[in-house]
Amino acid sequence: MSKVTSGPKTHTLPSSASTPDKGDRIFLHGLAVECIIGFIEWERRIKQTIVLDVEMPVDCARAAQSDDVNDTLDYKKVAKRLIAYVEASEFKLVETLAHRTALLILEEFGIEWVRLSINKPGAIRHSKDVGVAVLRTRADLPK
Repeated sequence: MSKVTSGPKTHTLPSSASTPDKGDRIFLHGLAVECIIGFIEWERRIKQTIVLDVEMPVDCARAAQSDDVNDTLDYKKVAKRLIAYVEASEFKLVETLAHRTALLILEEFGIEWVRLSINKPGAIRHSKDVGVAVLRTRADLPK
């Protein structure tokens, strides 16, 4: 997987919104993507559906005032990038996929934090789904 060096502009947040507990957010819920995921032999041979939920900070007031997509985080661009990255991935652990995907969003979209969960429906018999949820900030990016 190649690293994209050019991307959307950085989204600067007011200091009160720099933590996941405060400020405006954009979210994507239920983004279904097929990929190779798992460490069991049969899982390495077939694509499985995973479901992503993503929450990211944005200044909704600025975008609402201008009514211009350039003043917000374009969730369509985020979704397209997530789909491309996850479809091309072949991680063994959902934890690895969640961590790396969160770092990708931070790096490419210049946001301060991202909350991401990945569900793997049907992975455990008698369970609707299983998965992981991670919260990553710019401090988690490699130096």
